[in-house]
Amino acid sequence: MTPAQPTRDRLLDAAERLFAEHGFDGASMRTITADAGANLAAVNYHFGSKSALIHEVFGRRLAPMNVARLQLLDAVLEETAQRGEDRPTPRAVLRAFLAPALSLGRQEGREFFVLIARAHSSPHPELQAHIVNQFAEVAVRFGAALQLALPSAAREDLFWSMHFTVGALCHTVVNTQLLTLMSEGLCTDVDEDAVLERLVAFVAAGMEGGLDS
Repeated sequence: MTPAQPTRDRLLDAAERLFAEHGFDGASMRTITADAGANLAAVNYHFGSKSALIHEVFGRRLAPMNVARLQLLDAVLEETAQRGEDRPTPRAVLRAFLAPALSLGRQEGREFFVLIARAHSSPHPELQAHIVNQFAEVAVRFGAALQLALPSAAREDLFWSMHFTVGALCHTVVNTQLLTLMSEGLCTDVDEDAVLERLVAFVAAGMEGGLDS
C-alpha cells in the first residue's frame, strides 16, 4: 500500500490483512486506520461502521469472482447447447466454479482465503449471513448446472459435494506451501492451470463416482 492510493483502498487493504492476521474482533479500528495512514473519521466517511467495512472487504473480492464464475458457467452451457448435447460435463461446470477462485488466490495471495476461513468460523451470524448472500446466485446456478450434469444425484448429495469442493479449494490456496514442503519440492503451485486441472479432476471424480452411480 502506498500513500498515493485512495484512502478508501488503503483502508480496505489494511483491514483485509489485519482481519486475516488477528480476526474481526482482534483488529481494532485504530490499528486499521494507523496501518492505512488514515483516521477514524475516514472510516465513518467511507463506510459508516466497522461492520460495513468488513462487508466491503468481502464484497470487493467476492463480487467480481462470482461474476466471472457465472460468465464461465454461461459459456459452458452455451457450448453444450451448440454441440447439441443435453447436459454439460461435471468437470466443465466445476472448472467454471473453481478457476476464478484460484485466480483470485494467485492475484491477491492467501490472506483473503484465510479471511474466508475466519468468516466461516465466526461467531457473528450477520457476517456469515453476508457471506451466504454473496454466494446466493452462484449456489443456485451451479447447483442447477450440477444437477443437469448429474441427473441421478440427490440434491442433498450435491450440496455436500459442493461443501467439500469449497473446502478443497480453500485448502489448496492456503496450504500449498505445506504441500511443497511435504513433497520436498515435487509439488508446487507455479503452474496455475495444472493446479486447476488437478483440483477439477479430484472433485469431479468424487462426484462422478459417488453421486451418479
